[in-house]
Amino acid sequence: MNRIQRLSTQLSNQIAAGEVVERPASVLKELLENSVDAGSTRIWIDIEEGGQRLVRVRDNGYGIVEEDLVLALDRHATSKVSSVEDLGRILTLGFRGEALPSIASVSRLQLTSRAEGAEQGWRIFCNGGVEIEAPQPDPHPQGTTIEIRDLFFNTPARKKFLRTDKTEFRHIEDVVRRMVLAHPEMMWVLKHNGKVVKEYPAGTGLPDWERRIQAVLGGDFVANALYLESEIGELALKGWVGQPTASRSQPDQQFFFVNGRMIKDKVVTHAIRQAYQDVLFHGRHPAFLLFLEMNPEMVDVNVHPTKHEVRFRESRQIHGFITRIIKDTLAADRPGVVADEEGMVEVVDRETGEIQSIAAQPAASSQRQWIEMPQSSSNAGSTSSVPQMRENRSFDLRTPSPMGAGVRPAAVGESPKAGYEDESQSVYPLGHAIGQVHNIYILAENQQGLVLVDMHAAHERITYERLKLAVAEEGVRTQQLLVPVTLAVSEKEAEFAEQQQPLFKKLGVSLDRTGPLSLLVREVPALLASADAGQLAKDLLSDLLEHQQSGRVEEQINEVLATIACHGSVRAGRRLTLPEMDALLRDMEQTERSGQCNHGRPTWRQLTLDKLDGLFLRGQ
Repeated sequence: MNRIQRLSTQLSNQIAAGEVVERPASVLKELLENSVDAGSTRIWIDIEEGGQRLVRVRDNGYGIVEEDLVLALDRHATSKVSSVEDLGRILTLGFRGEALPSIASVSRLQLTSRAEGAEQGWRIFCNGGVEIEAPQPDPHPQGTTIEIRDLFFNTPARKKFLRTDKTEFRHIEDVVRRMVLAHPEMMWVLKHNGKVVKEYPAGTGLPDWERRIQAVLGGDFVANALYLESEIGELALKGWVGQPTASRSQPDQQFFFVNGRMIKDKVVTHAIRQAYQDVLFHGRHPAFLLFLEMNPEMVDVNVHPTKHEVRFRESRQIHGFITRIIKDTLAADRPGVVADEEGMVEVVDRETGEIQSIAAQPAASSQRQWIEMPQSSSNAGSTSSVPQMRENRSFDLRTPSPMGAGVRPAAVGESPKAGYEDESQSVYPLGHAIGQVHNIYILAENQQGLVLVDMHAAHERITYERLKLAVAEEGVRTQQLLVPVTLAVSEKEAEFAEQQQPLFKKLGVSLDRTGPLSLLVREVPALLASADAGQLAKDLLSDLLEHQQSGRVEEQINEVLATIACHGSVRAGRRLTLPEMDALLRDMEQTERSGQCNHGRPTWRQLTLDKLDGLFLRGQ
């Protein structure tokens, strides 16, 4: 039997490198985080052969004093934490003190730095983590340069897992992309094999940030995204969420930062997915670039060596905050309502009832912003389990929301343009109907030009939102099962169900514990009476145990309501009068999420006069 022995410093560093250093891109990530932490405003990146030959990062930060250069390559040596208390309030990107010695153990590393106020710079060299030369003077400007050459030269088993230069450089570009998105105030230059590949000038303010995003993700991202900014207590969220109609086939444009740190977290992922659940087509992925700022004591970043994962102290609070803010932003994706002169609108928090003043700065259109939905006065009925709601086949004309103050909708039998001395001053964002195309699309004229509306898709969304509102006002109606369903569960699930009886009651599910490992489902929401009660209860248990909350019941109820809305909406092929068309346009301007149908497809499109002129080569 082998005896226990202490590992050598080099071997322990190489083992640590296995956790931190996967490929050249992971080396670059650690170096860039150090540069950001050093207060740099300019960063230059040089890559050769996909990073396998050279990864060099130079910055203009505050640098390292001569006496600390050797210590910088010692394990668990850092300037960023000094006590156990500091681990609970970390604001820097790096803090473990593992990265440089781990990287040095599998490469040839040269570290050159000149501290702020120092007369000259100093340089040290380390070969595979074995030999560290004494510091030598160097005419380096203020800041630090780190060169990593011949990565994995002394660990060929690791080197053989590297891919082609092209593939490795693509991973490097991904790292740079995340960093430049998070730090628009910094200048970045990326070179590969001596050629400048990317250059991002520093900027200030939201317009410069959007230009940075366009340079990194393309102009389509900003053009099809909604900007949000909200702060509640110690939580602040800002950034861009993509419109549902601009969803993607892959989750390749999803960026979430917590206190400046790019993370991938299941709580965040679930919260965003739940916010999009009612507007996104199945199998599609939303695009987003979001920044969550919070008290560092509320999040533990010391979970994994790569620092990609975090642990929230109040994950349920974080989940609800993210979901609510994004959902309200998407709900306001409709034509109409202009913010005040300061770009702010007042929104009523749907859970607390508190009024918040929120920035309304949509990136894609000045007609989209956050606003509280006016309460509908609709009521009529269908069945005992379906909320009471008026059938709207004739598009009953109602008073418009405050966006149309001073302008009344056309009455039945009246020309839709009557009552306007200056037609160009109409405040209706969707304008006035002028006709139909094949009894499918409504044509309308507004200040910008021509509007095309898919009347079935638009009316389906309107009907659906009214049904949801009715359910929300009346609560979840329940129905007892004729034959209760017995579930075999784990002891943990059984105890949880027993403890969370009020929560299950609120969701419309009666779940009783009948034994150490069994539950009995007695009652479910009336709209889901024909669903698999056992599977519904199991899914609820799974969600609540994993995320501390669940949208399972809401999702399934909404699916039923969506089906009802589809069958109850005006069908393509039906001819409408001009007043009926105008009434539909007014309803769209007042209805949440009216920019897309229940399946995530657009309900209307704008053709500006410039586009129309271009079709006929006018002015050319």
